[in-house]
Amino acid sequence: MKETFKAVVVRSDGDETSYALEDYQLGNQSVDEGDTIVKLAYSSMNYKDMLATQHQGGVIRSYPLIPGIDASGEIIETSHPEAKIGEKVINTCSAAGVTHNGGYSQYLKVPYDWLVSLPDGLSEKEAMIYGTAGLTAAYSVDSLLKHGMTVDQQPEILVTGASGGVGSIALAILHKLGFKKISALIRKDYQEQLVKKLGANQVIWPADLEGDKPLNKRRFDFALDTVGGQVAAQAMTFIREWGSMTLCGNAGGSKLETTVLPLILRGVNLLGINSTELDIHYRQELWNKLASDWKVVDRLTYDSVGLDQIEETVEALKAGKHMGRTIIDLQDF
Repeated sequence: MKETFKAVVVRSDGDETSYALEDYQLGNQSVDEGDTIVKLAYSSMNYKDMLATQHQGGVIRSYPLIPGIDASGEIIETSHPEAKIGEKVINTCSAAGVTHNGGYSQYLKVPYDWLVSLPDGLSEKEAMIYGTAGLTAAYSVDSLLKHGMTVDQQPEILVTGASGGVGSIALAILHKLGFKKISALIRKDYQEQLVKKLGANQVIWPADLEGDKPLNKRRFDFALDTVGGQVAAQAMTFIREWGSMTLCGNAGGSKLETTVLPLILRGVNLLGINSTELDIHYRQELWNKLASDWKVVDRLTYDSVGLDQIEETVEALKAGKHMGRTIIDLQDF
């Protein structure tokens, strides 16, 4: 491998946090600990990655650090007995990009146990079109399936934040599985075409979920929330008896101001989605689904940028104007 390579490094000095493309060398510091070195092909940009570049973003624990919670590439060095040189792997939902150097780099050194094998039927690029967003979407859909959501019943399903990374992939998976009654919650007119293309048969707006009652009109059997905050709190009040709602995001706020009435009077289940702590075997199972029966990558909207071009995507995510997925090509240096 190259002794010096390119990486985006986030630095913090007092009241200022900045990021820039720099020359970097792997060292012995804790942020580079690991038994496996991966030559990276692609990474991706998530809401969490945007926060990592911001002052007091709440993601990075110590500075300086290379951000990027997602990465795909090929193992070039390893001392792990189960790893193989040349093996194609995916890193998502680990400490990379949080307490450990992450994927906005040409090389990644991590413990092999953090990695999953790239499944047959999926390329390194396709894996990053999914990224953590795809894994989280698959986990959310799988959780609802395990709590009674079946195609035979054709239930009414709500997806919030439907034009974002997790929401858009969830829409595509639900549509591929055969669900036809999917409502997509959006905020802007220009998002409507995208969500309908991905499988939503109905578009709803935040105003459609307004109401000051602890229990509102029964509209949905299941909900897949990617936003959190007031949107999640309101959505819960519209779910029918014995329905379930997954929660996986907090872009709309971390507080869930609601009552227990949907839970104790309608038996609604709230299902927390924490993809970071997923068992590695279940994580591999979900990736295998995304490469086969649940493969929807060809229907997803994405753009591709280089390591030196991430600022525009960071600002779009910060302003709430980003749609679909952005992958980062790490091979053009």
